[in-house]
Formats: sequence, structure tokens, C-alpha cells
Amino acid sequence: MTSGAINVVRGSRSSVQELLQLYSHSESVALAIDNPEMYNRIADTFGSHAAVRFAILLWGEKSSLGREAVQGYPVYTYKEIIELGHKSRVDLFDSEDARKQYSYEAINSDDVATIVYTSGTTGNPKGVMLTHKNLLHQILNLGEIVPAVPGDRFLSMLPPWHAYERACEYFIFTHGTEQVYTTVKNLKEDLRRYQPHYLISVPLVYETLYSGILKQINSNSAARKLIALLFLRISMAYMEAKRIYEGKCLMKDTKQPSYIVSLLDWLWARTIAAILWPLHMLAKKIVYSKIHASIGISKAGVSGGGSLSSHVDKFFEAIDIKIQNGYGLTESSPVVAARHPACNVLGSVGPPIRHVEVKVVNAETDEVLPPGSRGIVKARGPLVMKGYYKNPSATKQAIDENGWLNTGDLGWIAPDHSVGRSRKSGGVIVLEGRAKDTIVLSTGENVEPSEIEEAAMGSRLIQQIVVIGQDQRRLGAIIVPNKEEVLLAAKRSAIVDSETTELSKEKAVGLLYEELRKWTSGCSFQVGPILIVDEPFTIDSGLLTPTMKIKRDRVAALYKEQIENLYK
Repeated sequence: MTSGAINVVRGSRSSVQELLQLYSHSESVALAIDNPEMYNRIADTFGSHAAVRFAILLWGEKSSLGREAVQGYPVYTYKEIIELGHKSRVDLFDSEDARKQYSYEAINSDDVATIVYTSGTTGNPKGVMLTHKNLLHQILNLGEIVPAVPGDRFLSMLPPWHAYERACEYFIFTHGTEQVYTTVKNLKEDLRRYQPHYLISVPLVYETLYSGILKQINSNSAARKLIALLFLRISMAYMEAKRIYEGKCLMKDTKQPSYIVSLLDWLWARTIAAILWPLHMLAKKIVYSKIHASIGISKAGVSGGGSLSSHVDKFFEAIDIKIQNGYGLTESSPVVAARHPACNVLGSVGPPIRHVEVKVVNAETDEVLPPGSRGIVKARGPLVMKGYYKNPSATKQAIDENGWLNTGDLGWIAPDHSVGRSRKSGGVIVLEGRAKDTIVLSTGENVEPSEIEEAAMGSRLIQQIVVIGQDQRRLGAIIVPNKEEVLLAAKRSAIVDSETTELSKEKAVGLLYEELRKWTSGCSFQVGPILIVDEPFTIDSGLLTPTMKIKRDRVAALYKEQIENLYK
């Protein structure tokens, strides 16, 4: 990127065919490869189907390359590339002829720096062209969300090539801070070992941490468990009262609240908070300090790349770990909005970051909607991509003639209030699912599945869920159960005896159905038939994106027959 070249990035877990497709579509000329094993896996296919000028081996030695890897083009190790660079520089400085032969060409801020192919939860990948200006916008403006200082330590477990990870990474290094990379497998140990100030991750990771902490609490003696859960309830009530008197609650109503009512509301919330504060501080000392010691995150967890469940959000707030939820797309480099440390409005994704405009429009007329009204979220600013590579029609669909990017997300902007419990929440963005994820029932009713899925994930019995029901009379769900928790629940309810090691599908369905009813009772629609599947949705199976979002269309296609039987 520094030399003006464009990198086309992808994870090494991708299939050879996918890599070849992206290489060919992007008209790439060379390869930068993880290690000899990866090279040996793709060498034969690329040698016979792609024009490769050279390859760079980032780690490992060339002696580890198999015979089939010799393809008639040079392979350099990373060390050799560095040495070649040093030699070229010496030659250039020592020879006047060499200086005359070469000319420096400045990189323009509108030049493409990278092409990132979107994984997407639906459809074929599209090559997002991000410019140097796009990436620099993120580097220069993420500081208002994450006021990092030299010496801060960040822990991250996202794919290093992903737009979210890269923007954070470039920002981190420009601020002289330290970055630690981890994996799902090593996350728990690395949190304990490195005690990061910040964790950069996706909602699923915070949900996993939440489940792990609750599991630890539940494994204690009955008395300790009771005390810990009581303290949690007290802290949640304290934080709710605190949000009210600080004016950090969400309201859709544009009408200004009454001054007298707001004052009484403030006094009531202040009184409740004052009563609960000593108990919350005691809980911090007795219970939460142990959690902090095991996971660090002393400044904030930054969540993006998906919807953060309300119960997870409130839980971390209660135990005094700040989670700053943000929002963005690959097409916007990626961060559009995020919650600020000083005004962390739960339920929102915060206000737009500097130099970014956001509006909400009617999906059919494109008319700008007033605050509090739900519609399609659009964004404009120096963060918006140059377009999709070799795909002008898709670019035209995504970005209009005035530079507005159609995010495809449904949401609303919180109205401004001068008094009351939402006086500091004006201008924050609230998201309510993807427009194209909307399920249209045969009754003509439109359902946003994300609301139901988020609510359902509050249950420890449910590991993963996809709500279905397009063109059906009622909603259904595909559920990957947490088998261990389901069995424990069955034993607690005396559905099976304490010696049982496995639960029948019928009994599991009954239990999960009751759990769904309990956790989704506040939703506009209820789930009918349930399909239980044993295999979790993973990145390797192609059912999760690299940021761990479920690919709905792939799941629906995989279980097509079972879904049809479900509705018979």
C-alpha cells in the first residue's frame, strides 16, 4: 500500500477456488502467502489457471515448498524482499543513471489502497474499493471513540484482513499502543494473561464471555451463587436509575417531555441510585473485582460487525465493564457511528463519527424521515468507498448521485430533547435489522427476525438461532442447542432423572419451545415450529461470515427439506 500497489485481501481458510476467483476477478499479478503449507495447497491450481508474476512467502522457508510448487515464477521470502529493497535503495542513491531511470509518482488520496471482497450474509462477494482517503479518515477520527494513549494494550481476535480489524489496527499503531492477536480458543487465557485495556471484537465474543461468567457464577455453592445473582440484580437496577438521571435513555417520541414530570423522574431515579450505590460498590469489591482480574478490559470493549444483545449490554454495564457498540460496513471503511466513552447510550450504536452525515429515508420514496421514524439508514462522507470493482451497476445501486451510501440497514435517529431521561441521547442511531432480512409472512405481515433472535440468545439453552418463515403463515426457527445446558434444565425440571446422559429430540424441542416463549414474550411476533440441528454454524462450514454473522440464505438452503417438513 505504501508503494502505491493495491492489495486484495482474504483469509487463508478460504477455499482454493474462492481465492482463484478473487485473484482473477481483481486482475491481481502476484501472491503474498501465509506459509509453505498454504502455498503447497494452492500452487497447482494457480500455476495452471492464473498468471502469477511472483509470490512472497510471509513465514517459513522455501525449502518446505513441495515439488508441485515450482511453477516458473520466483518465490521470495519476506526476508529476501526486505534485502532486495535495501539493495535497490543503495543502488538508487549511488548511481546517477539509476536515479534518471526511475521517477517517483506520488500516491493520490483518491487512489485505491485495497480491495476487500465482502463476505456478506447473502449473495456473491463484491470487491469494495477503499482509497487511502477512506482509511485515513478512520485513523484520524477513531480517537473520539477510543482515546488510546501510548502504553495501552489492545486484544483482538478478528481476521487481520477484515475492514473492521484493519481500521482498528492502523489506528492502534498510529497511537503508539500495543496490539495482541488471539483466537477463539485462546481468548480466555489471553484476556487473563495480557489484561488488555481494550478488547476489539464482535458481539458473539461478548455473548461468549457473558455465558462463561454466568456459568462460573452458577458453578459456585448455592449461597455464593445467590449472593452474586442478587448483587447483579441490584447493580442492574442501580445502572438503570443512573441512566435515567443522567439523561442517557432512548425515546422515539419527538414531543418534549414536561419539565415538572422530568424533574420528578430525575429526583426518583437519583434517590433509587443513592440507595443502591453502597450495595453496587460492595458488589464491585466482592464479586466484580474477580471478574475484572480474569478478563482485564479496564477501559472498554469495542463491539462492531453485528447487533449487540440488550441483555449482554446491560450485564457488562452492571459489572462496570464499558462496552462501546459501533456500526459500519466494509463499504464505509468501515466505522460509521459508535458510542462515546462519556455518553454510552445503551441500545444505540452512538452518533456518527466526525465528518460523517447520516439520514434515515423511506424505503420506497427515498424521502428523508424525521427523528424517531424508522427507515433505511444512509451515510455520506470521506469514509464511503470508491465503488465495487468492475461492477458499476452494483455501485450505482449502493451510492446515489449525491454520494449517499445505502447501508441496507433499518433504523432511526433519536430525537433531541432538552429535558428528561433522554436529554443526552439526541442524534444517536438505533438499528433494527437488515432491510433484506425482513421476513414477509403469507398474511402480508413484515417481521424483523433480528429482534426475536437477539431476545432468544438471552437463554443459556440456545447456542445459535435463525428465525425463518418467508411466505409461511407463521414464524419458525432453526436452533443449535447448548446440549449441556438443555440436559441440565431437563434434570432440574424432572423431565428426566439425574442419571440421564442424553435427551431425546422431542423433549429437547419442548424445553426449547418454552425457553423461546419466555425470552421472546416481549417481541411483536412469536415463534411456532422449531427445527433442532446438532452441528453448530461455523466459518469453516461456510455458514458464518468471518465476523461470525450467520449466513441466512446458506442455512436455509442447507436445511431446505427439513424446513419444508416443519411446515407440513
